[in-house]
Amino acid sequence: MSTFFLMCWEFFKTGLFAVGGGLATVPFLQEMSAKYGWFTVQDLSTMIAVSESTPGPIGINMATYIGNHMFGFFGGVAATLSLVAPSIIVIFIIAGMLEKFRDSKIVKGVFEGLRPAVVGFILSAVLGIYVTSLLSPNAFQPGTDFMDIFRWKEVFLFAVLLAFYKWKDKTHPIFIILIAAVCGVAFGF
Repeated sequence: MSTFFLMCWEFFKTGLFAVGGGLATVPFLQEMSAKYGWFTVQDLSTMIAVSESTPGPIGINMATYIGNHMFGFFGGVAATLSLVAPSIIVIFIIAGMLEKFRDSKIVKGVFEGLRPAVVGFILSAVLGIYVTSLLSPNAFQPGTDFMDIFRWKEVFLFAVLLAFYKWKDKTHPIFIILIAAVCGVAFGF
């Protein structure tokens, strides 16, 4: 299978099973990174940061970026369409059947069962983002000194922005994102 079609297939699978939104795609993208080497974990961390700070769903932004990075404009379009195709297919199927099975105990049970799985996917993504963002790449190497485990500038910025956000509870998240972006550029994170 060519790399182009393999990429489309991987994004199709991601779109099919990443129930719960964009952050639920992160474990699938981590697996893609490890399995195919199309991008590094650091690239993924950067893509998450950019995707979270740009308009649009994170999964679509990341699919577009990866497809464009690998195959140019048409790769970006193909990866994006591959990611959203399962949702469109499922929506058409469910829309036709939902009225008929709305009160079904089985359908309600399926949705009740999906909730914990979605939480698990999102929690896995969040933990992965924390590890790649706040811990240095050699954090788990034997003999690593305590001072070399963390990315101290990033940890400090995270702590300051979290404290500010909690202190000023009416602060809009866009303001926090802009501060983080300016600090990243100014201090070379």
